[in-house]
Amino acid sequence: MPDLKMLFSELIRFETELFTVVDARLRADCGLPLAWFEPMQVISRRASCRVYDIAAELSITVGGTSKLVDRIEAAGYCRRRANPEDRRSSIIELTAAGRRLLAKATEAFEDELQTRIGSAIPARSLQQFSATLTKLRSASKPMAGALPTGPVSLPRRPRGMAQPA
Repeated sequence: MPDLKMLFSELIRFETELFTVVDARLRADCGLPLAWFEPMQVISRRASCRVYDIAAELSITVGGTSKLVDRIEAAGYCRRRANPEDRRSSIIELTAAGRRLLAKATEAFEDELQTRIGSAIPARSLQQFSATLTKLRSASKPMAGALPTGPVSLPRRPRGMAQPA
């Protein structure tokens, strides 16, 4: 029987370490925190992106996502426009500056992932690992509703990391 406590520990530590180095790279190369990069990716992929869509895709709360979009918008990287199908929500789109920044950040992001993950493990192993994580996430979704803690909020930053402005 595998040691699930050890697996949990290794997975969490790896996630924290990976988040830290990728965030540092995006900040150094682009002045963009990883916490902004991911929502900007979602916005760029969706023609009619709403706060709800970002929250659902990133598994974070709608309230936290709305605050995050407010910060990205204040920085000039996205804008909201009226949603013609639902006056209670807005459509979010990247500005020209946001699209340029995302393109630059995507290069740094992909390079860092290749350095930290792609070069460390054979492609076949990475495909299996990815499939395994997808299965685990899918299996956990029905159980998430039974948790007393409620929805997941924005990811915590490792100690010592500043919050994005």
